[in-house]
Amino acid sequence: MRDYLLTLCVTAAVTYLLTGPVRKFAIATGAMPEIRARDVHREPTPRLGGIAMFFGLCAGLLVADHLQNLNSVFELSNEPRALLSGAALIWIIGVLDDKFEIDALIKLGGQMIAAGVMVMQGLTILWIPVPGIGTVSLTSWQGTLLTVALVVITINAVNFVDGLDGLAAGMVCIAAAAFFLYSYRIWFGYMIEAAAPATLFTAILMGMCLGFLPHNMHPARIFMGDSGSMLIGLVLAAAAISVTGQVDPDALKIFEGSTRQATHAALPVFIPLLLPLTIIAIPVADLVLAIVRRTWNGQSPFAADRGHLHHRLLEIGHSHSRAVLIMYFWSALIAFGVVAYSVHSASMWIVMLIVALSAVGLVLLLLPRFTPRAPRWAEAFVPPRYRRRKTLPQTVPPLSYRAGEQAEEVPEELTPVPAGVNGATAIGPRSRFPDRRKAGTRG
Repeated sequence: MRDYLLTLCVTAAVTYLLTGPVRKFAIATGAMPEIRARDVHREPTPRLGGIAMFFGLCAGLLVADHLQNLNSVFELSNEPRALLSGAALIWIIGVLDDKFEIDALIKLGGQMIAAGVMVMQGLTILWIPVPGIGTVSLTSWQGTLLTVALVVITINAVNFVDGLDGLAAGMVCIAAAAFFLYSYRIWFGYMIEAAAPATLFTAILMGMCLGFLPHNMHPARIFMGDSGSMLIGLVLAAAAISVTGQVDPDALKIFEGSTRQATHAALPVFIPLLLPLTIIAIPVADLVLAIVRRTWNGQSPFAADRGHLHHRLLEIGHSHSRAVLIMYFWSALIAFGVVAYSVHSASMWIVMLIVALSAVGLVLLLLPRFTPRAPRWAEAFVPPRYRRRKTLPQTVPPLSYRAGEQAEEVPEELTPVPAGVNGATAIGPRSRFPDRRKAGTRG
């Protein structure tokens, strides 16, 4: 565990330290696209954050290769090299897209090629557990198709959810943390060495996200872009494929009795293999709804709009930060709920806790519909949104004074302040905060 934590910390440190210089590089090279109608930010923000994340990945793999307890992962398996090859290819495609906006079909082809490169080096799905049937071995072409499909779906789902500051990195970090607990339990609890690569991948993925999040939280100073979102999506998919493709179900020694009984006994152990699918369930549902909505309105399924889930959260009254935290909450509930059920599948407390937390999540979703006002004695202890509005005194406009009279000066606290750097909300200008831009800076 210490080696995994060291690898995580090194990856996070390298990513964090490189993000600042990468931001300056993105500004210098003009990787700051114009604001689109569907964007929620109000000022051009540099992309290419995936450059720092990729070098964090390389640093994590390099450190793990020199650690005594993790060196066996590189000696006994070719999966780290397969991951690095696929990650380098998808990263190059993402960097080109962040700078030159390449065609969507070209990106899709690049994603399939990157997945194919990993398959050629052994990172593929060999078998899958099917309830009621048992473990089903896949042929070569079946495993290849399933692996490529899982990689492409995960990459695009993560890319699709990258719509708010810190949303994609945070959700993937939550998924990686839950998957790390599962794969570490398989490796350490069942003494299955084949689960070590997946454990390493998830530790590095957490470091990449944690190192980038301080720069990407609202208000974001840099975006990860496609070079980052596609990269972390590929690493997340690689971790799931590594466990599914290399861990022999017979090695878990839980198959007893008939095939049906054995499959039911092993089901809680294999449920976390669906973690990547559960994590991307929210963006995939958003994707399906978007396609249906656009087709119903006579638009192209690829036409951009402001009807995504995070846009809806902003429209009903959630702030930018609260919308992101709500998405975090549901991702954590699904991911860690699945892992908890796999450990104690016979406990009803797990199910009851998940149901209770789901109810809490529904209350949080509907919170803007109910805006209670705190009593006056408690207004100093609650956020401004829950305080009673104070009526401001009427002021005479500067142009309404008579000739020869001095214009009445408008109080400073009533002077509207234009929205500037980091001074705009997700759905409108914020004029009650002073401009944070310093003189002589570009922002």
